[in-house]
Amino acid sequence: MMDNHRQAANKVNNTRSGAKGITALYSRLSREDDLMGESLSITNQREILESYAKGQGFSNIVHFCDDDVSGTRFDRDAWQELIAEVEAGNVLNCVLKDMSRWGRDHVQVGMYMELFRKKGVRFIAISNGIDSLYPETLEFAPFINIMNEWFARDTSRKIKTVAHARGNAGKPLSYTAIYGYRKSPGDKHKWLVDEIPAAVVRRVFQMTIDGMGPSTIARALTGEKVEKPSYYFAMNRMAGGKPSSRDLTDPYTWSGSTIAAMLKKPEYCGHTINFRTYKESYKDKQSKQNPQEKWKVFPDTHEAIIDQGTFDTVQRLRGTPRRADAIGEANPLTGIVYCADCNAKMYNSRQSKEYYEEKRHGKVYRHKTSDHYTCSTHSLGTAAFKTDTTCSSHFIRTSVIRDLVLDAIRRVSAYVNTNEAEFIEKIREASAIQQEESAKAHRKQIAKNHRRIAELDNLFRKVYEDNAAGKLSDERYEMLSVGYEQEQAALKQQTAALQAELDAYTEDSRNAGRFIEVARRYTEFGELTNSMLNEFVHRILVHEADKSSGERTQQVDICFNFIANFDVPSDEAPPTAEELAAQAERRAKLAKQREYNRNWYAKNKAEAEHQQALDAGEIPAEEIEAAERERLAQERAAEANREERETKRREYQREWMRQRRERERAERSKQTEPAVSCSAADTAATKKKSA
Repeated sequence: MMDNHRQAANKVNNTRSGAKGITALYSRLSREDDLMGESLSITNQREILESYAKGQGFSNIVHFCDDDVSGTRFDRDAWQELIAEVEAGNVLNCVLKDMSRWGRDHVQVGMYMELFRKKGVRFIAISNGIDSLYPETLEFAPFINIMNEWFARDTSRKIKTVAHARGNAGKPLSYTAIYGYRKSPGDKHKWLVDEIPAAVVRRVFQMTIDGMGPSTIARALTGEKVEKPSYYFAMNRMAGGKPSSRDLTDPYTWSGSTIAAMLKKPEYCGHTINFRTYKESYKDKQSKQNPQEKWKVFPDTHEAIIDQGTFDTVQRLRGTPRRADAIGEANPLTGIVYCADCNAKMYNSRQSKEYYEEKRHGKVYRHKTSDHYTCSTHSLGTAAFKTDTTCSSHFIRTSVIRDLVLDAIRRVSAYVNTNEAEFIEKIREASAIQQEESAKAHRKQIAKNHRRIAELDNLFRKVYEDNAAGKLSDERYEMLSVGYEQEQAALKQQTAALQAELDAYTEDSRNAGRFIEVARRYTEFGELTNSMLNEFVHRILVHEADKSSGERTQQVDICFNFIANFDVPSDEAPPTAEELAAQAERRAKLAKQREYNRNWYAKNKAEAEHQQALDAGEIPAEEIEAAERERLAQERAAEANREERETKRREYQREWMRQRRERERAERSKQTEPAVSCSAADTAATKKKSA
């Protein structure tokens, strides 16, 4: 009887729809559903739906399929197309295998059921026995939707449990290996180096060490038509979960964000990093970033593409932005030059023109272009018109730093290559001394921090009790508690950093070996390149110049990667007498030049001050007249001196020309005398022969 009613209803429904109404057959499959077997496959669903629609006499059948999409999401492509057709009034019937294919969110599914009712769309869930044409079949639909949502939540919980177990065991949690690796055919949890993209990864890291930024690297790879990661994945059947991983339309256009993300992956050093992201709910589409302390790091789980030293150097370089200035290029020293007194970074200043003008004492002076560093603390204090800055300028020219760095690299590399065993032994000895001294200070500071943290806990408890008892106002309590919490957080952070430094003292031999590997890669030291600078030097400390001896001297400490401030043993001979004399002559010349500069600046300053006083009318007329008479007398005396010098110069020139002419006549007379004697002898011989 019910079947007869259904057939009659279908006949009426189809007649009402005419040619315009369509029967939508919707099927969906998620990754979790795929694990349950073939019964929920897209092919199986299509066959069931199509067979049912034909059996019911539905016409104008159109399939809508969403493959590999979760039911907790409703931004599915095929589903959105179906909803657009429903809102346009083009759908008469909608058939699904069961309500879970529609979705696993009972609120959203209920909203769409109401939309279908308003639009007059008949929907059928075959397995659940639901048909909107018969209201009695809808009574259990809300419970079915709730159970479908519970199933999604329960499945998510089970998957999360399995993922946590796998992640804590050190197995990668990503579905695909990152660019540069591929999954092992025999073990999907093991990564193998994929040589073609691995070569690109090595090149990207080296280009970064050479001083290039992500955008510059991306532009270079695009110009050379290097396949970008998504295109390489798609062409090698290694597509990831994102649609961009299957993009084949633009194979060579790299982006700076892709390069920046690649440079931050510790996986290239052979480590497995799990739990970088998390989701608060199984309904969330976007993952959130976990703080780094919640990551699980498993070192040396697969073959490394980049060594740890190179990776650490790149992270340090990426920590300091290097922007092109007026010259058009970034200074490679930026970020590694520090003030030795306040430990602040030093600012670089340079001009793009060959000369620049400076106005001083009412006059304009032209100077050659300078390229120098100054302490940022001093510069910021001066810019804020502070006269009591906590630090001085520490001025030093960039060319001086580069020469010192190149000379230090040349000396330490030569020593390492010729005395490797002695170098390793000295590093161990220096580190032992450093450990003994620094560790003692670090442990003392850590103990002090712990005591202060405990005191802050007691203070916080006391102000809380005073506030609760009414002895302390809420405003005062809020101010004190915030201050205590901030101080406590800073102390905890400092304690963690000190403890990390204590733990780092155990890597002495490994660091020495890393530095030896870097030194062996370089054989030519004629010019300081960006790569050489970044691989050798960790930090440069500039001290304030010392002028107490009458000569400006400045200490610069160069801290190398892995070995800090290593002093190369010196075997230079003492300077010779000639070298000492040359140094004394140079010091005397510099002293004379400084004296001349001081007198020159003093003279110009006095003239400028006098002119300002004159313009302001602060000088009496008598003094002005006397000064004018003195100036005229000085000018006349100077003119007389010039005329006298000119007269002496002309007399000297005439005397010099006269002596020169006499010398020339004497030379000509010496050249003509032998010729006359020869002619006289020839004449006498001729006369004798005639006789």
